[in-house]
Amino acid sequence: MNDKVTLMKGNEALAMAAIRYGADGYFGYPITPQSEVLEKLEEEMPWETTGMVVLQAESEVAAINMVYAGAACGKAVMTSTSSPGFSLMQEGMSYIAACELPALVVNVMRGGPGLGTIHPSQADYFQACKGGGHGDYRMIVLAPASVQEMADFVALGWDLAFKYRCVSMILADGLIGQMMEKVVLPEQRPRRTQAELEAQCPWAATGRTGMRPNNIITSLELDDDIMEQNNLRFQATYRVVEANERRCELVDTEGCDYLIVAFGSMARIAMKSMEIAAEQGIKIGLLRPITLWPFPAPEIAQAAKGVKGILVPELSAGQMIEDVKLAVNCDIPVAHFGRMGGNVPTPEELLDALKKNFINA
Repeated sequence: MNDKVTLMKGNEALAMAAIRYGADGYFGYPITPQSEVLEKLEEEMPWETTGMVVLQAESEVAAINMVYAGAACGKAVMTSTSSPGFSLMQEGMSYIAACELPALVVNVMRGGPGLGTIHPSQADYFQACKGGGHGDYRMIVLAPASVQEMADFVALGWDLAFKYRCVSMILADGLIGQMMEKVVLPEQRPRRTQAELEAQCPWAATGRTGMRPNNIITSLELDDDIMEQNNLRFQATYRVVEANERRCELVDTEGCDYLIVAFGSMARIAMKSMEIAAEQGIKIGLLRPITLWPFPAPEIAQAAKGVKGILVPELSAGQMIEDVKLAVNCDIPVAHFGRMGGNVPTPEELLDALKKNFINA
């Protein structure tokens, strides 16, 4: 078992985990604060050790369409970007979803709108969790809160993508991508052989003799009734994902008077706020969504029973708070606390917001 502890950035740990997963290809374009993903892959040169293709595309649009092509062949392919680049990839991700292809997309968020700032943000929640591109599609969205999770979620993301034939996204804010922590990297997996790929992905366009027309990969369907049937099949898959793949972390939620629901770096800040509050006799629990979609609404509703209020701190003007309110059905007061423009709040600011909304109101 690999138990070697290494100190590295979240972006670097993610790149190393991709190599060790046995990935077939990475296609990306540099943009801060995720450029270290591509830089680390270039430094490691996995094409010489595992055969993994690493290519800097000419744009984010080109990168996502290279992922589209690789995924259509059943390959374990990925891209990474940051918020403005993610916007450019939306059309390609809608095509991938319509073709029911497995792929891994990483978005290390920065402040916006527009080109904005290179500092951390969580304002891509709508874009990632509500299906930013056109059509009724969903992506599995994993929200890491540590460098270790940046590494761990690579395998989880790909495994879920292949299981459900969908796009998996690792949605990290810039703080998680740039921070340095101790991490234990996964063991090296061998890349799949062609026979293993064909067994796992019988739908893939692999160029096998006599394969067509059964394995034509396309998102175009001109028959409205068939397109509706396709959409009904997609939605049925999403319901299975919702039922089986919700993930969250609960911290001190038993008997708490107030609940914080936060993801990524804001959850880490909330942990310190809880320590300060405990010293003041204030009982606060934390629910950290690990899957932003499927959203852990039932778990939030259960954790919120009996609390006096819920605070949703975000590095945005307030996006996840909408799903939290739906989860508790307006039965409990829900307040938002947010910073924008790349500003990161202190634990004291977060606690002051909770007091202002629920204790000193």
